[in-house]
Amino acid sequence: MPIASINPTTGATFAEFAEHDAHEVDARIGAAQNAFHALSGTDFATRARWMRSAADLLDADVDAVAELITREMGKTLAQARGEVHKSAKAMRFYADNAETFLSGSALDDPSAVGATAARTVYQPLGVVLAVMPWNYPIWQVVRFAAPALMAGNTGLLKHASNVPQSALYLDSLFERGGFPAGSFGSLLISAGEVEGVIRDRRVVAVTLTGSEPAGRSVAAIAGSEVKHVVLELGGSDPFIVMPSADLDAAVAAAVASRTANNGQACINAKRFIVHADIHDAFVEKFAAAMGALRVGDPLDERTEVGPLATSTGRAELAELVEDALTAGARAVTGGRSPDGDGWFYPPTVLTDVTDRMRLYREEAFGPVAAVYHATDAADALRIANDTTFGLSSAVWTEDAAEEALLTAGLQAGAVFINGMSVSYPELPFGGIKDSGVGRELSAEGIREFCNLKSIWKA
Repeated sequence: MPIASINPTTGATFAEFAEHDAHEVDARIGAAQNAFHALSGTDFATRARWMRSAADLLDADVDAVAELITREMGKTLAQARGEVHKSAKAMRFYADNAETFLSGSALDDPSAVGATAARTVYQPLGVVLAVMPWNYPIWQVVRFAAPALMAGNTGLLKHASNVPQSALYLDSLFERGGFPAGSFGSLLISAGEVEGVIRDRRVVAVTLTGSEPAGRSVAAIAGSEVKHVVLELGGSDPFIVMPSADLDAAVAAAVASRTANNGQACINAKRFIVHADIHDAFVEKFAAAMGALRVGDPLDERTEVGPLATSTGRAELAELVEDALTAGARAVTGGRSPDGDGWFYPPTVLTDVTDRMRLYREEAFGPVAAVYHATDAADALRIANDTTFGLSSAVWTEDAAEEALLTAGLQAGAVFINGMSVSYPELPFGGIKDSGVGRELSAEGIREFCNLKSIWKA
């Protein structure tokens, strides 16, 4: 895939970039290694000052960066601004909390291990490679970079090839904030060059947010080199609605969750599992609200859903929908790619989805909702867990017994009760099964790329 900015609203290329050659890649890895020696020797207060300065720069650049994001990958301008501010918030969160998260601990009774003192400390690992996707071109990177840098690591970014200008903005952001040159740098390389970077002895770990096949490939390479890996992969999150729920509130959250980021987020709700008693009422309200959304140019402040980020992404989504319709699913609203420029796809609600359809098993990365009906909470749980994914989930109920059953039984990294799945710096983020390994954000996220060292003294 060429490294180019292509406006998904029009399909027109507006910037192209040459790949970094082997010499440039080697130099950037070397700069990151040199920066690690400098950065790991600084204290938390110094790093926090630099991180807050970088956050201030990001906030100050919000309008320009938001427009760049929108032009490169198509999310609405309002959501792009929100992404920028959320990223700055996470940077300040780690500036405020990194020292506490990495404080280590001491045994109250070291004599139990035959010592006069015994404690643990967290120490940075070194140069970490981040392979990141296009759907949140600033946020996905920052939620790795902020904790990694505050821990004393340095980072290299291989960003998605369709958001090179976002990558180049991040290439200089942290150095502008005060971090040593080389602390965080972007590599403009193709996917085929990633293996060589992972295998470089100077790179000690890798994190990837992306597709399941990409995650398996990166994990296999890292495993063969015995290097630590964190993977945040796909999701096909269930959104369960029971009769005791506030139906109007559930529908509003369902629409927001399914169409956030034009439906292109791993933690978008994708499978709507509704109790039979309220199934028809939910579908009627849900389809009406989805069908009423304003689809158009994401730079227009009135637009609620913009285009999909890539032409291949739209084609793959359309294939999933067409397969379902051919096998007997019903499109209550949407379901067909429109004519004209750009990679638009209408908000779509499908019912009568069965396990004979690809949509039942595969992640729909776009504003397409599959609605299922369940006979009771146990049946809803069965449907929800009948997937290879396990990222997040949502449960809508006012019944304490149902809440307890579903919260305990859902196979996912998170459960949101009477709300929609969202990532917060304060909470760990990640999944199980094919949705990945490891955690980002919170204390767990900053500790992923640290050596937890035990120190014993006689």
